[in-house]
This record gives sequence, structure tokens and C-alpha cells, in this order.
Amino acid sequence: MLEISEIDIMKRLQFDNPWWTDHVGIDKRYSEMPRRTYFDPFIAQVIDRSVNRAVVLMGPRRVGKTVMVHHSIDKLLKAGVSGKNILYLSLETPLYTGIALERLLEFFTTAFVHGRDTELFIFFDEVQYLKGWEVHLKSLVDSYVSYRFVVTGSAAAALRLKSNESGAGRFTDFVLPPLTFAEYLRFIDRESELIDGTDSTFSTVRDIAGLNEEFVNYLNYGGYPEAVFSETIRKNTQQYIKSDIIDKVLLRDLPSLYGISDIQELNRLFTTLAYNTGNEVSLEALSIYAGVAKNTINRYLDYLEAAFLIIRVERIDQNAKRFKRAVSFKVYLTNPSMRAALFGQVEADSPEMGQLTETAIFSQWQHSENFTLYYARWKTGEVDIVSLGSETQKPIWAVEVKWSDRPVEDHSQLNNCIEFVRQNPNVRQPIMVTTRTITRDITHREVNFEFHPSSLYAYRLGKNILRAKFNTVV
Repeated sequence: MLEISEIDIMKRLQFDNPWWTDHVGIDKRYSEMPRRTYFDPFIAQVIDRSVNRAVVLMGPRRVGKTVMVHHSIDKLLKAGVSGKNILYLSLETPLYTGIALERLLEFFTTAFVHGRDTELFIFFDEVQYLKGWEVHLKSLVDSYVSYRFVVTGSAAAALRLKSNESGAGRFTDFVLPPLTFAEYLRFIDRESELIDGTDSTFSTVRDIAGLNEEFVNYLNYGGYPEAVFSETIRKNTQQYIKSDIIDKVLLRDLPSLYGISDIQELNRLFTTLAYNTGNEVSLEALSIYAGVAKNTINRYLDYLEAAFLIIRVERIDQNAKRFKRAVSFKVYLTNPSMRAALFGQVEADSPEMGQLTETAIFSQWQHSENFTLYYARWKTGEVDIVSLGSETQKPIWAVEVKWSDRPVEDHSQLNNCIEFVRQNPNVRQPIMVTTRTITRDITHREVNFEFHPSSLYAYRLGKNILRAKFNTVV
């Protein structure tokens, strides 16, 4: 039986690291991609040698982790770091299967006669494909204090779990979610055209028809950077997103990481949840529909959430009381584009627009470090989004999400919000209600309301969350 030779491994390493040749930079397909808003804080962690830790870049598939790694390499090269001091390799490459991280590192250090004290930058992409990666990485971090290790992985469930268990004090997690709506507009170079005051917390709309058109595009494919720039992918999101993103996680990553034997169970559950994004579901109903025990459903939900596929939102009642035994909850896809990939793209007047608008707004919130929101539901009403004070557990603010202008004129559609405010008088006013096109302030039955288009609210939300998160203008 033939074994993979060291010559073949070095040829592959040279192919993946073109900057080993003097005056050669990163591949053009990476250099031409715009940088994520997350890039500056990420590269700051990469170059920070004050703490001896590996940086673990986590996130769902195809949100730009590999691109951001190559942008980091480009930044290092332009800052004067020698290309021969930078190693990149993807552990998804079949040639590296079964080879320990330290052995792969040895090929590199031997080729360039690097010593233990040389300041190197080592990038391991898709690290979850190496069994026991966290043990090996911790050993490397401890053994080679002058080397800066950066690893990426799509199977965030295993990465987060194992980095917490085995890498305590040695790993720094950095999460990269899908594009915000604001990032999407910047990527397609329409932000300034559609938004007035892009650097302002309270930006306004220049062209609501154009903004809504791009908002619908964002729902269909806009969470994925590659889809934004590829007409081929945009025309066939079902092939690209479903096969390359969803199926790989459901059919390969999660089963292999957690020993799931019945893949179809997991697939059926996720398909049901994706179709119902933005709706309330119950463990009982999911168990009956899927024919799976409730404890198994609960475990699958944990896996799907940890892998950045879904968000579960807990229910409260009209008095903002949480339920002791939560049997019902809302589920949102972390990226609304996944629903379009599974069930077809939507248009502005599609009946699914309401639930997808709500999903898109929740997807902006996942960029926040303090993402703990609820929805209120009682016998006679519901409010879509409620934030509770961390100490008081009393409602601070509430938002009702609509893809319709009707509530501006038909005030009966505000009754749920009014009832909730009367039960919880400390809720901040005006109450935000999103619309399709209208911006207006009104007072109805002694409650103040502020109406803004959903597309503008999603833009502001993503923009302001990242501005606050990174303490900079984005």
C-alpha cells in the first residue's frame, strides 16, 4: 500500500502558501473580497502576543472565516512579516488526514529552519476535522510560546464545548456570525445611496423602495459573502446553500461529532424548524411530528443551536413572568437565507415575509454580546421582542415586528402592545413598531408609538450593535 510522501505534503503546503515566494501575496480571489466589520478586532487579537493563547475563530459555514484568515495574512505581509514566517493549511485537505498538528508544523519549521524562539504565525483552518485537536493545540501553545496559533472551525458546537473543556486559559474564542444587513449593503456598495447618515445612530432612509428591494435580497441570500458576489450562487441558492452549508453540517459535521446514528431524524427536525422560523413551537408537537422522544429533540436542539443554525427564544407572559417549565418557545434561523435555500426564494409580497422579517431582525441581535431577548405571549395577545433588565427581570423595552403599513392606520393592531405596557408600566416609550415603508410617531390610548420600516430597523440594529461592540464607526 502506498503512503503519502513528505514530498507530496510539502508540494501541497507550498501551493497553499504562495507568499513563501518573495513578493507574492495572497490569492486574488481573497484580496478582492471586502473585509468584514469584524476584521480589525480579529487581526488585533492575532498580532497581540501579550497573552499566550491560540485564537479560535468560530462560526457557521461560508460566513467568511477562511477569507478573514487570508486578509489577516495579507495584513501581516504588508506590515513587514516575512512570508516564510507564516503557515496556512486547511485540515479539510484529504492529504493531511491522520497527521498530527505538531507533525504538520514540523514540515514547515524544518523547511525554513525555524527555531523554537522564532516569531511565527500559524493558521490551521477547519480544525475540527482533526480528532482531539484541542489537546494537540493546547500542547503546541504551551510548547511554542513564540508561535502565534490561529485556528478556525465551522462545527461551532464541538469547538465551543472542547475549547471550554480542554483549552481553559489557552484559547480565546472569536465568533464570526453571518453578514448584518448593514454589512450586506456595504458589500454591494449601496449603503450611502440608500441610507442618509451612515455614521449616525439614527440614520434615515434615502430610498425606501430601493432599501426594501435589497432587504428582500438579503433575506434570500445576503447572509453569505460569496453569494453576494456570485450571480451563479444567487440564481441557485438551493444547490449552494443547502448542499454546501446545511447538508454538510446536518449530514456530516454534527453526526460525526456527536455520534448521531439516525441522520434523517436530525434532518427532518431541522427542516421543520426552518419552515417555522419565527413561529412558536413546542417539544410535544415536534416530538409527535418527528416521531422522536422529547429528550432526544432537546438534545438535537442543543446541537443545532451550538452549531449556529438556530436561535431559541424563551417565552414570558403578559406580566413578564418566565415559565417554570418551558414547553413552548420560538425558533429562528440564524440566517434567513437558509429558509430560502430549502423552500425557495421569497418576494416582497410573499406570505412568508412576516416571519422572515422577524428572523432577519433576530439575526442582527446575534451579533450582540448580550443577546438575551424574549417574546411575550398570553391568551389574548403577543409582543414579538421584549428585553428584560438583568437585575430586575422587568421589561425595559419592547418591539413589535411587522412587514405591513396597516398598524399605522388600523390602531386595533396595537392593542397587544398597549395591554403589555399597562401590565408593565416601566417599559420604555415610545414602543417601536416596524412597518413596510412608513416612518411616523403617534400616541394611541395614552401609549406612545414609533413606526419605522423593518429594513431600516434591521440596518440600524446591525450597524449600531457592531459600533457599540467594537467601539468604533463601522
